Amino acid sequence: MTDPTPQPAATPAAPFTEAEDKQYSTLATFLNIILLVPGLIFYFAFANRGPKIKEQSKENLNWTINATGAYIILVILQIIPFIGILFFLLALAVGIVNLIFGILGGVKVSNTGELYRYPFNIRWIK
Repeated sequence: MTDPTPQPAATPAAPFTEAEDKQYSTLATFLNIILLVPGLIFYFAFANRGPKIKEQSKENLNWTINATGAYIILVILQIIPFIGILFFLLALAVGIVNLIFGILGGVKVSNTGELYRYPFNIRWIK
């Protein structure tokens, strides 16, 4: 049988302090070197807890959607004979650029507290 007493509603998570907001934004940007997964986690789990993490996680997610999509397409195109090595090198370049931008962004967010905007980023999530 079910318990007839009503269950209390889940309480929303407490908002981040300014220091926590900066800390989580920095962590989200550094972890962006792992394609797609951290961007999704930070966007859906922490976006409503602070203004800085909301904007930075959205920017990170947009970047990782682009980088992951490009990487997957380039890996698939590696099966083409004779030019597959070119696609391999391009996929490697995408990984290196993602690593560099993740480190540069994390350092900028950590040192200045400003949001990091990725260059040539298609912003899928507004």
